[in-house]
Amino acid sequence: MNNHLLQQSLYEHLARWGLKRFTADRDYFAWQKERLSPGDLNRLAAQVERKRGGERREEIAFYDLVAQPAILPVLYSQRYDYYEALGIRIASRLGGATRVLDFGCGVGILTTFYARLCPDRAFVGIDRSAASITAAREEANELGLTNVRFESLDVDVARLSEPYDLILCTHALVQAEHDSGIPSESWRSFARAYGSGQQASFEERTGIGLRLDRLNSVLDEGGRMILFEKTRQLARRVPFQRGLAGRGLQLVEPPERIRYQLVEEVTDDGPLYHVQKGSTASLDWDESPEPDDEGAPFDPSVLGMPPTDVTVPLYENHHQSAQAVWERLSNRRVTKETTRREPDGRQLHVELGMSEGVVYLYCANTFDQRQLVIVEPARAEMLDAYYREIIGGAA
Repeated sequence: MNNHLLQQSLYEHLARWGLKRFTADRDYFAWQKERLSPGDLNRLAAQVERKRGGERREEIAFYDLVAQPAILPVLYSQRYDYYEALGIRIASRLGGATRVLDFGCGVGILTTFYARLCPDRAFVGIDRSAASITAAREEANELGLTNVRFESLDVDVARLSEPYDLILCTHALVQAEHDSGIPSESWRSFARAYGSGQQASFEERTGIGLRLDRLNSVLDEGGRMILFEKTRQLARRVPFQRGLAGRGLQLVEPPERIRYQLVEEVTDDGPLYHVQKGSTASLDWDESPEPDDEGAPFDPSVLGMPPTDVTVPLYENHHQSAQAVWERLSNRRVTKETTRREPDGRQLHVELGMSEGVVYLYCANTFDQRQLVIVEPARAEMLDAYYREIIGGAA
């Protein structure tokens, strides 16, 4: 089935679940207010706050709540673009798989989509939210699907037993969304050390070590995994990739960067990984920063020109590409600099300097944040004040 037909099938499927696409927050929240009672909204708000604490039981309680029939279509409509972006890409990669596990399937929105597309394949969806599994089973029964089964199971406390030749993991392996990851060796570099114990620590505190081990144990030799987790930041992407490679999972194709929207909010997760167990593929794991499509390109000619707008710096870049621009500044002369260890463990470097008749401020840390601001000498005091602000407020 081509992508256009897949897309149309997915739209019809999402409509069956009661999901609607919104492009404006105002419209979405007006619809939410129409569909949900004040009591529902209050319960949701309270549970969202408890979920932010990071406790396993509160996270399960949140997904149990949003699986309720009145709430499900409203809350999951926020993820309409996510389902489109992931559903079409994964459906086109099912290939010849005959036994497919959807790990962390939630209420089964995409699991039932795949099962409808491929009635000759066997699908199993597992999730630790019992209410989500109940919702998935009810929809599968209404659809008359006999090739999909849903089970409430938490791999953190129970092992899997059946073998699979394809395992899907989307927003299920890495639940610790705010974990900083592994720092680089120095503020000057994006490279991470090997063998320091930091990989094991990352896998333990995020839980991906145990989850990957248990999933890998039921994956056939030559079987595949398709994964899409919240690992966009390089400090999290590197240990996630090393966790996959360390378990004999090799890339089938280059990772794909995916951008989708949660109503108006643009979201970068992933990338999408397609890996195979025991593969002899020669694709390398890339641990360098992603190409920067947002950082401002640097034109050296601006350094010798008067500003066109005195409220705007000659040049400003808050992305990882700022490091390459800073390195290209010729005849740098540092007038102030501070390098220190922050309370969260990251190394911070801030410097104020001059280069070819301009003043610059450069800030870098070992969790891959970079910033470069360049102004003409007449506005040097502005950068000096910014330097003092960073040094005084960095944490």
